[in-house]
Amino acid sequence: MTLAVTAPPASAADRGHSVPLRIATYNIHAGAGSDGVFDLDRQAAALRALDADVIGLQEVDVHWGARSQGLDVAGELARRLGMRVSFAPIYSLDPVTAGEPRREYGVAVLSRFPVRSATNHEITRLSTQDENPVPAPAPGFGEVTLKVRGVPVQVFVTHLDYRADPAVREAQVADTRRIMARERAELPGARQFLLGDFNAEPSAPELAPLWKELRDAGAGTPATYPAEAPVKRIDYVTVGEGVRVRTVTVPEQPTASDHRPVVADVSLARRGPGRG
Repeated sequence: MTLAVTAPPASAADRGHSVPLRIATYNIHAGAGSDGVFDLDRQAAALRALDADVIGLQEVDVHWGARSQGLDVAGELARRLGMRVSFAPIYSLDPVTAGEPRREYGVAVLSRFPVRSATNHEITRLSTQDENPVPAPAPGFGEVTLKVRGVPVQVFVTHLDYRADPAVREAQVADTRRIMARERAELPGARQFLLGDFNAEPSAPELAPLWKELRDAGAGTPATYPAEAPVKRIDYVTVGEGVRVRTVTVPEQPTASDHRPVVADVSLARRGPGRG
């Protein structure tokens, strides 16, 4: 079963001036399912079933270690799905053995469209790799620029801090808004998306500033975490101006990861600043 929220149908005139896009977000738990078993075949099948044009991924391993069999999970999923990939590491560590690839963990974007440019932005983080971390700028806020049937699109993918104290998330939201505003000014008319695991529910005070420029496409959809019996909605597709949300679904996928994916069918305005 798939649960969905559907918008009113578009008019013929609206369809003539817009471009369809299916976009999704999925925290893939480093390739492991809700049962803790690493299984890329299962995860690739779950991603393929979304039939999305663009997918933002969180908790992505690239040669990280034994938990993901030392694989380039981002590249392997892209290969199996026949999609392009852009990976933005949060952590990039020296290999255990000299000469082996660096051990990396972060976020990624899979796309059916060519990636015109990619940037790994820094936002405030509290490192899980330091014994005594302090909030500091660190990479892992990925951005790709696409051209979707003539419409410029900026896709950002993020994984916000998981701790109960919202202070780091508050700083991350401020960083996110600043970066997205700057990128929007550099490419006027681009349609913007922010995808990711925000580790907070929509009413959380630290997320409130995001809703000044972005719209939560999944408002009214079911919870996404934990996947087997979700009680929290912490995974998001959010949209900026010039994007009309048609349908949003939370596929009932309880095993491929410890989160459920979110999938949105949207229309991109070809021109003008209008907000759908």
